[in-house]
Amino acid sequence: MPRVLVSDPIAKEGIDILEKNFDVDVKTGMSKDELISVIGEYDALAIRSETKVTADVLETAKNLKIIGRAGVGVDNIDVAAATNKGILVVNSPSGNTIAAAELTMALMLSLSRNIPQGHNSLHAGEWKRSKFVGNELYRKTLGIFGLGKIGSTVAKRAQSFEMDVIGYDPFISEDYARKLGIELVSFEDLLKRSDYFTLHVPATKETKGSICANQLAMMKHGVRIINVARGGIIDEAALAEAVKSGHVAGIAVDVYEKEPPAADNPLLQLDNAITTPHLGASTEEAQINVSVDVAEQIVEVLNDKPARSAVNMPSLSAETLAAVDPYMHLGERIGSMVSQLSDGGVISIEMLYSGDLSNLETGPITRSILKGFFQPAMMESVNLVNAPIIAEGRGIKTMESKCSSLKNYSNMMTVKIKTDKGETSIDGTLFGKKDIRIIRIDGYKIDVIPEGAMLFAKHIDKPGIIGKVGTLLGNEGINIAGMHVGRAQAGSEALMALNLDDTLTDELLKDVLKIGGIETVRVIHFD
Repeated sequence: MPRVLVSDPIAKEGIDILEKNFDVDVKTGMSKDELISVIGEYDALAIRSETKVTADVLETAKNLKIIGRAGVGVDNIDVAAATNKGILVVNSPSGNTIAAAELTMALMLSLSRNIPQGHNSLHAGEWKRSKFVGNELYRKTLGIFGLGKIGSTVAKRAQSFEMDVIGYDPFISEDYARKLGIELVSFEDLLKRSDYFTLHVPATKETKGSICANQLAMMKHGVRIINVARGGIIDEAALAEAVKSGHVAGIAVDVYEKEPPAADNPLLQLDNAITTPHLGASTEEAQINVSVDVAEQIVEVLNDKPARSAVNMPSLSAETLAAVDPYMHLGERIGSMVSQLSDGGVISIEMLYSGDLSNLETGPITRSILKGFFQPAMMESVNLVNAPIIAEGRGIKTMESKCSSLKNYSNMMTVKIKTDKGETSIDGTLFGKKDIRIIRIDGYKIDVIPEGAMLFAKHIDKPGIIGKVGTLLGNEGINIAGMHVGRAQAGSEALMALNLDDTLTDELLKDVLKIGGIETVRVIHFD
């Protein structure tokens, strides 16, 4: 019978599920050396955040088939090392959805009715009812930044208070938002129209610093802001200043850029602030949910069934992996690229595999494209297993087709994104075994390597424009590592693609756009 080691405290309900199916040992508080000495005896490992599953631990895990993390984050697991050893890593990304959504509503209500301040005042021997006159949620506009599982759950609860709910999420179509009873708006409109503003996006390179002094200034006078997502999305110093000035009426914050926050953190010095110590998932029910979820997945995997929430790639034969791996890298780059170049709520993602590619197992490549597409702006972890599920859950139609005939190239991958604002299409190919190239964007023929920071500018095809862009970047110390220009025909519209050694500031981007003949500019990044 398979053996399972539980090395961190998890809810009894999860342990009961495991004990009904396997031999289970609960050994919490082990040192790294102790874990290394025993891990080779087990087929599965159930943990929370305390146990560190490092590469040297995995090296001795001769029988281990699955690691179950009762929670969301897997920073304490060397996922790459686990993948290399064929060990599946699973987590529970949905177990704290209700807990986080309810905390959002609790903070929103507490903020509206000055509940913490009233409590403290009464305990101080005061009776100052007039000091704590609050506001009703009824008929107020709630703006939700991020409409994933938690954001949409918050929307549902806010609607029961008869709030008007608006939202911004670049991966949600208007039709899907309408089904949720949410008016999908631009990010700028979200800022301007919200009476209450709540965040439910991940802390990524794209979202970090999304809300600074400029964005706060765009908000309504008297707006109230709630953040139970991640620290760093809002500039903490700018937020504190906005509260002090009275522009922001109050804030409720559960997460911080540095945790625990320093004693001199400006958010902790405000009277009109409710601050809690990252309690988003801290409910008894959430702890039970994640434990049960992970235990069930361990049972499924050890019984040769697929896991619901695998973090790493499912097993592929060595032959299949060797054939598709270079195309998976190309697909992920194209997915990320088309995500960053397109606008609007996504309706469909279409993938066409041509030439030699049509003879390969393209399922892993499609998953790589979806992973690259969703990864820049998702709250939950995106991987090769859950990317199709994320697309389905957001009402995005995915289509895959193949064509054996192809001119000029031996293989080609085409990804076309349809949104409520238009279409974006990118073609890529593989030269040799590993040389990935982008060869066409929206019909413009180019030849670029998708890496680092890249600038794309649509412009009128006339002399001098390219030189002006190069001069402007050079004066700012931005080196151009590669350049290609594609055009439909001479004198019409052209697309300039630049590989840059450094990224551009927002101000420099605006200066590029001011150059005569430049129509649109977009900077994208690859990790």
